[in-house]
Amino acid sequence: MSIATAAPTSLRLVREFALRSLIAAVAAGALIGASVPATARGPDGIADVAEKVIDSVVNISTSSTVEAKNGGEGNNRGAMPQLPPGSQFEEFFEDFFKNRGGRGGGEKGSGMQPRKTNSLGSGFIIDASGLAVTNNHVIDGADEINVIMNDGTKIKAELVGVDKKTDLALLKFTPVKPVVAVKFGDSDRLRLGEWVIAIGNPFSLGGSVTAGIVSARNRDINNGPYDS
Repeated sequence: MSIATAAPTSLRLVREFALRSLIAAVAAGALIGASVPATARGPDGIADVAEKVIDSVVNISTSSTVEAKNGGEGNNRGAMPQLPPGSQFEEFFEDFFKNRGGRGGGEKGSGMQPRKTNSLGSGFIIDASGLAVTNNHVIDGADEINVIMNDGTKIKAELVGVDKKTDLALLKFTPVKPVVAVKFGDSDRLRLGEWVIAIGNPFSLGGSVTAGIVSARNRDINNGPYDS
């Protein structure tokens, strides 16, 4: 056999070997995928779970009044910064804070008008009678609290109690129609690597769903008195 005829034959054999190897690898992958339980590849029921509890997840809207001051003693946020005497910025800051304090007229030394601030957070219904849980920092200092349902219905709520150590707050509202409450699970049965689904309503963006796994248990992150 000449070199000229041997080269194409060798190339053909290499190609056939590569093709057979690829087919074998694909077949092996298919067999491995078929033998792995569905829960190991990922949950198939995310959509079902989300659809079941989505109406139990609500948005918490709050408003509060913030007293504005024009920089008297003890008001570090509104006070004029301390500048070296004769600084080129001294006159600029003096005029700036003076205008802020005297906006809208009024007597000398009067402060600015109080202003309204708003806050948004997620919560979830734990009792069909109208009890919802949210973070304490969402409602802390609020003058008015509203629960906004997944369909956009806005209901006034009142604060029942808080636990600052766990950053939780309990709210009570009167449902305008029947609501569904979520059920608490047993955390002692939770295992590492299990799939979990987080459903939230941040910034009034209802229906936000994400999924992940339990990465750790009983981990102390030095953020509060609890490590479980």
